[in-house]
Amino acid sequence: MVPLINPFNNKLLTRYPNELRDDEGNSFPIVNGIPRFVEQHNYTDNFGFQWNRFQKTQIDRESKNSSFSKERFFTATNWDKEDLSGKDVLEVGSGAGRFTQIVLDHTEANLYSLDYSDAVSANLKNNGHHGERFKLYQASIYDMPFRDNSFDKVFCFGVLQHTPDFRKSIQCLVDKVKPGGEIIVDFYPIKGWFTKISAKYMLRPFTKKMSHEKLLNKIERNANRLIKTYYFFDKLGMAMVAHRFIPMADIKRTMPANLSKESLREWVILDTFDMFSPAYDNPQPISKVIDWMRESGVEVTFGGFVTYANNLKLAVVRGIKKK
Repeated sequence: MVPLINPFNNKLLTRYPNELRDDEGNSFPIVNGIPRFVEQHNYTDNFGFQWNRFQKTQIDRESKNSSFSKERFFTATNWDKEDLSGKDVLEVGSGAGRFTQIVLDHTEANLYSLDYSDAVSANLKNNGHHGERFKLYQASIYDMPFRDNSFDKVFCFGVLQHTPDFRKSIQCLVDKVKPGGEIIVDFYPIKGWFTKISAKYMLRPFTKKMSHEKLLNKIERNANRLIKTYYFFDKLGMAMVAHRFIPMADIKRTMPANLSKESLREWVILDTFDMFSPAYDNPQPISKVIDWMRESGVEVTFGGFVTYANNLKLAVVRGIKKK
């Protein structure tokens, strides 16, 4: 078992019924069964709102497209034939637990999962039945309650671009990997100067300041019209227009194929809210992420795009922490 520490002074923590406490008397509450190492409100409040509202949308076991998250996870990690029995794995930025479920259902790893937002409440509802192999915390990527060099594997999917300092976030992840252990990240890539020439980046300065309820309501009211407009341009062979200039998530490049009309609408609303609500959205070139990994003491074993599900592309960097 990986011991818990106070992330602000590195002192070991002892668990009591309603809190964790170090020998200096510093304590952290346990709320609804989850240790909390954060202030109640922070820059990820939108994700807490989002994942508690769409708790089951991306969970494979809740969907007819029951292998979408599984395919993404094992394509990104390349772990499908690896025995993770007894390995200590850290997941940073778990959201509602779509990949938490995959690790717990398809491997025998011990999973330590955290998120900075109250999305952990949704994750607990989705995956809390797994018992002792699953440990869940609300904590920042910059202040994780574990000692350095603690984990055999660390993965962080779809998170780094939403942190204040992408480079520092990588270093914090690498710190927690054991020497000889593996780290894997996926993230939004910059493919060229044109990446930010889109409705998403044109509108985000306004949408990220809106209340979550107001933004979600606006997306819900316009979802059907946006979907029809998307398919109109797509049928005309103008997929680039649909992708860049319609203010909604890109259906063909981010979502499972063959969703029902109802499920498609739900995914569109979720992913569009996910586009427009985060406080930070800082995509990076794959080459820069590779450089940052190497500077942090990682031997990079892969850096590039991988393809999964219905020909979807994912920017992934994998590496081994040097001994």
